[in-house]
Amino acid sequence: MAPSLHHANSALNNIHASASTAVNASIDDMVCFAPNMITTNGFWEGVNPLRYAFPIFVLQLIIVVLTTRLLVIILRPLRQPRVIAEIIGGVLLGKSVMGQLKGFGATFFPQQSLLVLATVANLGLILFIFLVGVEMDPAIFRRMGRRALVIALAGMSLPFGIGSATSFLFRHHISDDVREAPFLLFMGVTLSVTAFPVLARILAETKLLNTELGRTAMSAAIVNDLCAWILLAISLSLADSQGSPLVSIWMIAAAAGFVLFCFYVVRPALRWMERRAAAKGADGVTDFQLCAIMAGLMLAALATDAIGVHVVFGAFVYGLVVPSGAMGKAVVEKLEDFVTGVMLPLFFVMSGLRTNLRSMKDPVTAVLLLLVFLIASMTKIVGTVLVSAFYGMPFRDGLALGFLMNTRGLVEMIVLNIGSDRQVLDDEAFAMMVVSSVIMTSTVLPVVTSIYRPSRRLIGYKRRTIQRTKPDAELRMLACFHSPRQISPILSLLSLSNPTKRSPVFLYALHLVELTGRASTLIAAASACTSPTSTHPSAPQYSFVSPSPFISIHLLSAASPFITMHHDVSRIAEEKHAALILLPFHKHLAVDGTLEAASNPGLRTLNINLLSSAPCSVALLVDRGLASIASRRIAILFLGGPHDREALAFAWRMADDHLASVSLIRYLPLTDPRMLSIVTDGGSAAGGGDEAEERRADEEIIATFRLKHAGNDRVVYREMAVTSGEEVVAAVRGIESVYDLYVVGRGHGGAAAGLTAGLTEWADCPELGPIGDLLASSDVAASASVLVVQQYVGGPLGQAAPASPRPLGRRNPAESGGIWGRMSSFEIGRPGR
Repeated sequence: MAPSLHHANSALNNIHASASTAVNASIDDMVCFAPNMITTNGFWEGVNPLRYAFPIFVLQLIIVVLTTRLLVIILRPLRQPRVIAEIIGGVLLGKSVMGQLKGFGATFFPQQSLLVLATVANLGLILFIFLVGVEMDPAIFRRMGRRALVIALAGMSLPFGIGSATSFLFRHHISDDVREAPFLLFMGVTLSVTAFPVLARILAETKLLNTELGRTAMSAAIVNDLCAWILLAISLSLADSQGSPLVSIWMIAAAAGFVLFCFYVVRPALRWMERRAAAKGADGVTDFQLCAIMAGLMLAALATDAIGVHVVFGAFVYGLVVPSGAMGKAVVEKLEDFVTGVMLPLFFVMSGLRTNLRSMKDPVTAVLLLLVFLIASMTKIVGTVLVSAFYGMPFRDGLALGFLMNTRGLVEMIVLNIGSDRQVLDDEAFAMMVVSSVIMTSTVLPVVTSIYRPSRRLIGYKRRTIQRTKPDAELRMLACFHSPRQISPILSLLSLSNPTKRSPVFLYALHLVELTGRASTLIAAASACTSPTSTHPSAPQYSFVSPSPFISIHLLSAASPFITMHHDVSRIAEEKHAALILLPFHKHLAVDGTLEAASNPGLRTLNINLLSSAPCSVALLVDRGLASIASRRIAILFLGGPHDREALAFAWRMADDHLASVSLIRYLPLTDPRMLSIVTDGGSAAGGGDEAEERRADEEIIATFRLKHAGNDRVVYREMAVTSGEEVVAAVRGIESVYDLYVVGRGHGGAAAGLTAGLTEWADCPELGPIGDLLASSDVAASASVLVVQQYVGGPLGQAAPASPRPLGRRNPAESGGIWGRMSSFEIGRPGR
């Protein structure tokens, strides 16, 4: 062995021996390490790899990730937030549990290795807080309601004051080198803070993001978070002032100057970079821009550390000024998985390593600490309930909101760690506050679930279909989208629906965010839900511009796994009294003109689930460039049944548009009594029961449509006789390719059901129905969009199917359209080209 290596190993042996006897010492103790002991030359030379910096760090990282992931799986049935698992994992690996095993701490977490671990943990913390800032839209504060602001201030100020006052009960825990003021501020911030990311997770899992309670809670939590960062900066300035008030003043002034510099210098510069990238056609950010953003983040953290406030303050402020459009989204996509999955758990492990439950030896002190925590928590609940009652919220809502505002997590752990670093808190106070936070946060979800059930508030409504919506009433629609490309087709379809002053359209645009466990999806969805009319914070291109003064648009957001998202959509449609849910087809138009399936199969699952459980009518839009058409040529294919009648009811609105040309093409099976009367020389075959009712309903709506548009040159009516499914396919394929949009029903009733039954077996996408699937195929209507409509005929609410309109009596044969014959047609008016 080389002499240098021998000396290094000897020194490391001495260090390891001393670390073994001091494994339970504070991580703030001074230790020595060999700077050149980073990687090994292999174990062939008899060297223990765990005595080198890199191997021991990799092993620690593996232990941390496996432990936290295992706890997440164990606690998942209890519906506990991920932060609970990470905090508990840190405590288990620390001095309290695994550290008590002989040799565990000295082997896997030796004292000299904690410097590297703490450095990487703080880097992960900086990156995560930066991502939280990127996903939080500063514009939220401008559109926030007064109620949320007052609730936030009450939920922050009352526990802050009470917690600071009652903290005198254990005044002796303050270090002699720290004055009372910073200690009281630290305790006040710790006891009054609300964890915004953790609260977003709880609201998403309880399906409360889009409720009034969820919006109020998120708005209040955002204000609470902002106040916490401000108070934390003030606390740090007082803790480091060493008795001189000028030092605190200069630190606060420098922090304020840093904030102003970021918003008025850095933010315009980043927006300029984003515009340049967009002008060059770059998707998100270039590699150079990403490097510049990350360099700016490190400089921001370094600047706030030099000022005297914590590095996370600089990371958060810098994240706020990063444009939340394509640039912000690209940054989050590149960093988030690695930061939240690997680096952030290291911070909780470092917190666990300094959490020694055995330090709570004095029962009186432990009881006093717990009492202070409980008093502050109850004060926050009582204050929130009182303010909520003042604004007219029910008691149960206010109580649930109070518990939600007691959600603890990352911000509190940051404050506690800073307090421990600055010797404001000793080991006993630190451990007690960590345990109290875990207990409080773990009880939030079960308590809120038990006392708040929004489903009880749902009020039944009758207009669940377009057909039952009165002509002079507003049409309420819920349009779902999950990418920017789906916005333009929705707006184009709204324009085709002919909104007027007498019959306006009220649209709820629902942005669907897949809940994958990533923090960005939670924070983005939660931020978007702080106001009923808010836009998605991470993508301003999601904003809707109404194409007509008679179209009102409200933006909402829902975060769930796609497998259960239909519950959210159905609930929101019920709350908003929607008559129609508009869904994008899971395939989109590719460059070569074909339909390309989305990369996420969950989109199709969502559509199928909604078709079977929606509380109102549903429409699937197969878009083939609907937003780019200049003409408005629409074809309605009608075979019969409730779904075809609903499709005709929607297209009816389009026929009233003076710019649109509409063709109603009706396919009549030869089993229809009118057709049989021709074939059998005047004989008739009366259908019975439901089939007769369906036929009368079809005749009624067709007759009313023709009467309404008689003499209108822009409306064409044709009838075609068919005898089999093959003839239906041939008739659909034979339609001239002059239409921009086909409107069809998803299923068919009466005699037509037998004609299309065989077609469903060969359908690629059965959710479109036989005719819709045929039109969506590449060889039919290759350039036209397709709207497939399903009428609500009773669903999960147990409401009966809407009654068919009563017939006006036997129709006049002349009114039926003249001569009937196989493959014959009858037209009223001529298509306006």
